[in-house]
Amino acid sequence: MNILKELEAVFFDMDGTLVDSIPFHQEAWLRFLGNHGIHLRPEEFHAQNHGTIHEMIRRFFPHEHSREKRIELGEEKEITFRNIYKLHLKEIEGLTSFLEQLKGLGISIHLSTMGDQNNIDFTLDGLGIRSHFLTITGGHEVLKGKPDPEIFIKSLEKAGIKPDKAMVFEDSGGGIRSAKAAGLRVIGIATTHTKKELVEMGCEAAYSNFKEILTEIKKPQMHR
Repeated sequence: MNILKELEAVFFDMDGTLVDSIPFHQEAWLRFLGNHGIHLRPEEFHAQNHGTIHEMIRRFFPHEHSREKRIELGEEKEITFRNIYKLHLKEIEGLTSFLEQLKGLGISIHLSTMGDQNNIDFTLDGLGIRSHFLTITGGHEVLKGKPDPEIFIKSLEKAGIKPDKAMVFEDSGGGIRSAKAAGLRVIGIATTHTKKELVEMGCEAAYSNFKEILTEIKKPQMHR
């Protein structure tokens, strides 16, 4: 199966897709919340881990009515994440080679992430891959986070691409639902879920990393 056949564009999620950062985000959230007297078990946090950073801050701090304070809290959490993850930042295996393969095929590359601008800069510049992305859409540009399709609808508009000519790489259930609701095909990257779970969530295929995808693409096609 050549998953890239007849594609004009590919959209990538960031956390859990370009980098295996989700465990570090969870650690940062738990540490940040604990510093504010909110002590959760990982499973309790996981059940509430969806939406934009501002949606999550409102969820965890429902009595904080100051918009400026909520923004400040969100920035504190993200600074905590970057401090924890900066020594561990690395791409999912095969990512840069895969991006170069897409570019060589004339397929445009786009980012659609719930991460904010600082985390986008931290990740893309830290990996040295910013130049591969034609458009970048972050969580700070939308009102509703995944699984709402707003992020992908906005990304498609920026790219000037119709959904049937594009594909998304995702790692989470919320991201998969978001992409499919925008009319996009989805391929899973098995960081936070198994390949089987990703397919059950709606991915047409799932891979451990991008090196595995490149290996499959380069296999000679069998003709009957």
